[in-house]
Amino acid sequence: MSDKKTTHFGYQQVDTGEKAERVRAVFDSVANRYDLMNDLMSFGIHRLWKRAAIEMAGVRPGYQVLDLASGTGDLAARFAGIVGPDGLVVMSDINAAMLEQGRARMADQGLVGNIEYVQIDTEAIPFPENSFHCITIGFGLRNVTDKQRALHEMFRVLKPGGRALVLEFSHPRSKPLQAAYDLYSFRLLPLMGKLVTNDEGSYRYLAESIRMHPDQETLKGMMEQADFERCDYHNLTGGVVAIHRGFKL
Repeated sequence: MSDKKTTHFGYQQVDTGEKAERVRAVFDSVANRYDLMNDLMSFGIHRLWKRAAIEMAGVRPGYQVLDLASGTGDLAARFAGIVGPDGLVVMSDINAAMLEQGRARMADQGLVGNIEYVQIDTEAIPFPENSFHCITIGFGLRNVTDKQRALHEMFRVLKPGGRALVLEFSHPRSKPLQAAYDLYSFRLLPLMGKLVTNDEGSYRYLAESIRMHPDQETLKGMMEQADFERCDYHNLTGGVVAIHRGFKL
Protein backbone atom coordinates (compact mmCIF):
# COMPACT_ATOMS: atom_id res chain seq x y z
CA MET A 1 0.00 0.00 0.00
CA SER A 2 1.34 3.45 -0.91
CA ASP A 3 2.21 5.75 2.01
CA LYS A 4 2.13 8.87 -0.13
CA LYS A 5 -0.03 11.69 1.16
CA THR A 6 -2.76 12.95 -1.13
CA THR A 7 -4.74 16.15 -1.47
CA HIS A 8 -7.43 17.44 -3.78
CA PHE A 9 -6.87 19.12 -7.12
CA GLY A 10 -10.40 20.16 -7.86
CA TYR A 11 -12.36 16.93 -7.47
CA GLN A 12 -9.33 14.73 -8.15
CA GLN A 13 -7.06 13.20 -5.52
CA VAL A 14 -3.38 13.73 -6.30
CA ASP A 15 -0.08 13.37 -4.43
CA THR A 16 0.58 16.44 -2.30
CA GLY A 17 3.83 17.09 -4.13
CA GLU A 18 2.01 17.11 -7.45
CA LYS A 19 -0.65 19.74 -6.68
CA ALA A 20 1.60 22.81 -6.84
CA GLU A 21 2.82 21.85 -10.31
CA ARG A 22 -0.72 21.28 -11.53
CA VAL A 23 -1.87 24.64 -10.17
CA ARG A 24 1.13 26.30 -11.77
CA ALA A 25 0.20 24.78 -15.13
CA VAL A 26 -3.35 26.13 -14.80
CA PHE A 27 -2.16 29.68 -14.26
CA ASP A 28 0.55 29.42 -16.90
CA SER A 29 -2.28 28.63 -19.29
CA VAL A 30 -4.55 31.54 -18.32
CA ALA A 31 -2.00 34.24 -17.39
CA ASN A 32 -2.16 36.30 -20.58
CA ARG A 33 -5.97 36.61 -20.42
CA TYR A 34 -6.38 36.54 -16.65
CA ASP A 35 -7.75 40.09 -16.30
CA LEU A 36 -10.20 39.66 -19.17
CA MET A 37 -11.52 36.42 -17.71
CA ASN A 38 -11.87 37.98 -14.25
CA ASP A 39 -14.13 40.65 -15.72
CA LEU A 40 -16.13 38.13 -17.73
CA MET A 41 -16.46 35.57 -14.92
CA SER A 42 -17.65 38.06 -12.30
CA PHE A 43 -19.39 40.53 -14.61
CA GLY A 44 -16.94 43.09 -13.23
CA ILE A 45 -18.09 42.61 -9.63
CA HIS A 46 -14.60 41.41 -8.60
CA ARG A 47 -13.59 45.07 -8.53
CA LEU A 48 -16.16 45.77 -5.81
CA TRP A 49 -15.03 42.72 -3.83
CA LYS A 50 -11.43 43.90 -3.96
CA ARG A 51 -12.43 47.44 -3.00
CA ALA A 52 -14.15 46.06 0.10
CA ALA A 53 -11.01 44.10 1.01
CA ILE A 54 -8.84 47.21 0.63
CA GLU A 55 -11.14 49.16 2.95
CA MET A 56 -11.01 46.38 5.56
CA ALA A 57 -7.21 46.14 5.34
CA GLY A 58 -6.73 49.42 7.17
CA VAL A 59 -3.49 50.17 5.33
CA ARG A 60 -1.89 53.57 6.03
CA PRO A 61 1.01 55.64 4.64
CA GLY A 62 4.37 54.11 5.53
CA TYR A 63 3.05 50.58 6.00
CA GLN A 64 4.82 47.42 4.85
CA VAL A 65 2.32 45.23 3.00
CA LEU A 66 2.66 41.69 1.68
CA ASP A 67 0.18 40.74 -1.04
CA LEU A 68 0.25 36.98 -1.62
CA ALA A 69 -1.07 35.36 -4.81
CA SER A 70 -1.08 38.84 -6.32
CA GLY A 71 -1.98 37.72 -9.83
CA THR A 72 -1.80 40.82 -11.99
CA GLY A 73 -1.79 43.13 -9.00
CA ASP A 74 -5.25 44.63 -8.42
CA LEU A 75 -4.74 44.77 -4.65
CA ALA A 76 -1.03 45.57 -4.80
CA ALA A 77 -1.58 48.56 -7.07
CA ARG A 78 -4.11 50.10 -4.70
CA PHE A 79 -1.92 49.45 -1.67
CA ALA A 80 1.09 51.05 -3.39
CA GLY A 81 -0.90 54.25 -3.79
CA ILE A 82 -1.93 54.20 -0.13
CA VAL A 83 1.42 53.41 1.56
CA GLY A 84 3.19 56.11 -0.46
CA PRO A 85 6.94 56.60 -0.91
CA ASP A 86 7.74 55.75 2.72
CA GLY A 87 5.93 52.43 2.54
CA LEU A 88 6.51 49.18 0.67
CA VAL A 89 4.27 46.66 -1.07
CA VAL A 90 5.67 43.21 -1.80
CA MET A 91 3.75 41.83 -4.75
CA SER A 92 4.14 38.06 -4.81
CA ASP A 93 2.91 34.94 -6.53
CA ILE A 94 4.05 31.33 -6.71
CA ASN A 95 3.56 31.45 -10.48
CA ALA A 96 6.29 33.22 -12.46
CA ALA A 97 4.04 33.85 -15.49
CA MET A 98 1.42 35.57 -13.36
CA LEU A 99 4.05 37.62 -11.54
CA GLU A 100 5.52 38.77 -14.84
CA GLN A 101 2.08 39.82 -16.06
CA GLY A 102 1.66 41.80 -12.85
CA ARG A 103 5.07 43.45 -13.13
CA ALA A 104 4.31 44.56 -16.70
CA ARG A 105 0.95 45.95 -15.63
CA MET A 106 2.50 47.93 -12.75
CA ALA A 107 5.09 49.39 -15.13
CA ASP A 108 2.34 50.40 -17.57
CA GLN A 109 0.60 52.23 -14.72
CA GLY A 110 3.81 53.98 -13.68
CA LEU A 111 3.87 52.26 -10.29
CA VAL A 112 7.54 52.03 -9.40
CA GLY A 113 9.67 52.75 -6.38
CA ASN A 114 7.61 51.25 -3.57
CA ILE A 115 6.76 47.83 -5.06
CA GLU A 116 8.96 44.75 -4.93
CA TYR A 117 8.26 41.51 -6.83
CA VAL A 118 9.01 38.16 -5.22
CA GLN A 119 8.08 34.64 -6.28
CA ILE A 120 6.74 33.13 -3.07
CA ASP A 121 5.34 29.82 -1.92
CA THR A 122 2.73 30.84 0.66
CA GLU A 123 3.57 27.74 2.69
CA ALA A 124 7.17 28.95 3.16
CA ILE A 125 7.22 32.77 3.16
CA PRO A 126 10.88 33.91 2.87
CA PHE A 127 10.73 36.80 5.34
CA PRO A 128 11.55 37.02 9.04
CA GLU A 129 8.82 37.14 11.65
CA ASN A 130 7.15 40.46 12.42
CA SER A 131 7.90 41.96 8.98
CA PHE A 132 4.57 43.35 7.71
CA HIS A 133 1.76 45.55 8.97
CA CYS A 134 -0.75 43.88 6.68
CA ILE A 135 -0.88 40.64 4.68
CA THR A 136 -3.49 39.91 2.04
CA ILE A 137 -4.25 36.96 -0.19
CA GLY A 138 -6.94 37.44 -2.82
CA PHE A 139 -8.45 34.42 -4.56
CA GLY A 140 -5.35 32.36 -3.91
CA LEU A 141 -5.73 30.41 -0.67
CA ARG A 142 -7.96 27.77 -2.28
CA ASN A 143 -5.05 26.81 -4.55
CA VAL A 144 -2.62 26.25 -1.67
CA THR A 145 -1.92 22.62 -0.81
CA ASP A 146 -1.55 23.04 2.97
CA LYS A 147 -3.81 25.96 3.84
CA GLN A 148 -3.24 25.64 7.58
CA ARG A 149 0.51 25.89 7.15
CA ALA A 150 0.05 28.95 4.92
CA LEU A 151 -2.06 30.66 7.58
CA HIS A 152 0.61 29.94 10.21
CA GLU A 153 3.23 31.48 7.90
CA MET A 154 1.09 34.57 7.40
CA PHE A 155 0.77 34.95 11.16
CA ARG A 156 4.52 34.49 11.67
CA VAL A 157 5.58 37.31 9.33
CA LEU A 158 2.85 39.70 10.50
CA LYS A 159 3.85 42.47 12.92
CA PRO A 160 2.13 42.64 16.32
CA GLY A 161 -0.90 44.86 15.86
CA GLY A 162 -1.14 43.89 12.20
CA ARG A 163 -3.94 42.18 10.34
CA ALA A 164 -4.32 39.54 7.65
CA LEU A 165 -7.13 39.35 5.12
CA VAL A 166 -8.25 36.41 3.02
CA LEU A 167 -10.48 37.36 0.08
CA GLU A 168 -11.82 34.18 -1.44
CA PHE A 169 -14.74 32.53 -3.15
CA SER A 170 -16.89 30.86 -0.51
CA HIS A 171 -20.25 29.18 -0.01
CA PRO A 172 -23.51 30.99 -0.87
CA ARG A 173 -25.87 31.31 2.07
CA SER A 174 -29.15 30.46 0.32
CA LYS A 175 -30.09 27.28 -1.52
CA PRO A 176 -31.53 29.09 -4.58
CA LEU A 177 -28.34 31.11 -4.95
CA GLN A 178 -26.24 27.97 -4.48
CA ALA A 179 -28.19 26.20 -7.24
CA ALA A 180 -27.78 29.12 -9.64
CA TYR A 181 -24.10 29.39 -8.74
CA ASP A 182 -23.55 25.69 -9.42
CA LEU A 183 -25.18 26.00 -12.84
CA TYR A 184 -23.02 28.98 -13.70
CA SER A 185 -19.80 27.45 -12.36
CA PHE A 186 -20.01 24.03 -13.99
CA ARG A 187 -21.78 24.89 -17.24
CA LEU A 188 -21.06 28.49 -18.23
CA LEU A 189 -17.61 29.03 -16.69
CA PRO A 190 -15.86 26.16 -18.56
CA LEU A 191 -17.62 27.26 -21.75
CA MET A 192 -16.28 30.81 -21.34
CA GLY A 193 -12.83 29.37 -20.73
CA LYS A 194 -13.05 27.37 -23.93
CA LEU A 195 -14.23 30.33 -26.01
CA VAL A 196 -11.89 33.00 -24.60
CA THR A 197 -8.72 31.10 -23.70
CA ASN A 198 -9.24 27.78 -25.54
CA ASP A 199 -8.81 26.14 -22.13
CA GLU A 200 -11.94 24.53 -20.76
CA GLY A 201 -10.10 22.30 -18.31
CA SER A 202 -8.42 25.07 -16.32
CA TYR A 203 -11.72 26.80 -15.67
CA ARG A 204 -13.39 23.55 -14.72
CA TYR A 205 -10.61 23.15 -12.14
CA LEU A 206 -11.24 26.69 -10.84
CA ALA A 207 -14.92 25.87 -10.33
CA GLU A 208 -14.08 22.62 -8.55
CA SER A 209 -11.44 24.28 -6.37
CA ILE A 210 -14.04 26.78 -5.14
CA ARG A 211 -16.33 23.94 -4.05
CA MET A 212 -13.50 22.19 -2.21
CA HIS A 213 -12.50 25.34 -0.30
CA PRO A 214 -13.49 25.46 3.40
CA ASP A 215 -16.75 27.23 4.20
CA GLN A 216 -16.86 30.48 6.14
CA GLU A 217 -16.96 29.06 9.66
CA THR A 218 -14.34 26.41 8.92
CA LEU A 219 -11.89 28.95 7.54
CA LYS A 220 -12.48 31.23 10.52
CA GLY A 221 -11.62 28.31 12.78
CA MET A 222 -8.46 27.62 10.78
CA MET A 223 -7.36 31.23 11.26
CA GLU A 224 -7.97 30.94 14.99
CA GLN A 225 -5.93 27.72 15.01
CA ALA A 226 -3.10 29.70 13.39
CA ASP A 227 -3.23 32.03 16.46
CA PHE A 228 -5.01 34.94 14.81
CA GLU A 229 -7.30 36.81 17.20
CA ARG A 230 -10.56 38.75 16.76
CA CYS A 231 -11.24 36.70 13.63
CA ASP A 232 -14.34 37.54 11.64
CA TYR A 233 -15.68 37.29 8.11
CA HIS A 234 -17.92 39.35 5.88
CA ASN A 235 -20.03 37.76 3.15
CA LEU A 236 -20.27 39.53 -0.18
CA THR A 237 -22.81 38.81 -2.94
CA GLY A 238 -24.74 36.45 -0.69
CA GLY A 239 -21.67 34.47 0.35
CA VAL A 240 -20.36 33.84 -3.15
CA VAL A 241 -17.27 35.60 -1.81
CA ALA A 242 -16.16 36.17 1.78
CA ILE A 243 -13.47 38.35 3.36
CA HIS A 244 -11.90 36.74 6.42
CA ARG A 245 -9.88 38.93 8.78
CA GLY A 246 -7.63 38.16 11.70
CA PHE A 247 -5.28 40.16 13.92
CA LYS A 248 -1.94 39.53 15.58
CA LEU A 249 -2.29 41.22 18.94
